[in-house]
Amino acid sequence: MRLFVALQIAAEVRESLAALIAEFRPLAAKLKWVRADNLHLTLKFIGETESERLDAVRAALAELRSGKPAELQVRGLGFFPNARWPRVFWAGVQASDNLAALAADIDAACATLGFAREKHSYSPHLTLARLESTHPTGALREAIERDEAREFGSFWASEFHLIESRLKSAGAEYTTVQSFPFVSER
Repeated sequence: MRLFVALQIAAEVRESLAALIAEFRPLAAKLKWVRADNLHLTLKFIGETESERLDAVRAALAELRSGKPAELQVRGLGFFPNARWPRVFWAGVQASDNLAALAADIDAACATLGFAREKHSYSPHLTLARLESTHPTGALREAIERDEAREFGSFWASEFHLIESRLKSAGAEYTTVQSFPFVSER
């Protein structure tokens, strides 16, 4: 099974991003656009995992806590790694400090189980489209530059999810394996 850990995004933020995708898709139809119902904020990509290891992953994640919910604001548009060599078109996420700490804790917990540590520092974002060999059209680049500071909403998160990803011809299909509240009880 192919696993990752993520936060779900609030419905109003999802709707705002769905409207953006609908607006921008005609400008670059060859991009692999993410379906709005699949939008999520990845905290850790675990990857292929034998089903026998699932209980250990669940147990490790269940131990993680934070002192407060994470506050997230979704705003801005851009490309990874950069606009000259784009591979991912994203919406930016500004988050409270405890989100990066939570992502680091998840990474460390998974590392104790033998999963590879992240190579890059955590950079929260929502993937809107993936680019393979194609570069964005001038119309898409202009639209992104025009809307690079666009706001999509904000929300609080107090739980994260272990999600299984099944790759299908119509796109990825996600199933929540388990949800984990991460806010410490007082």
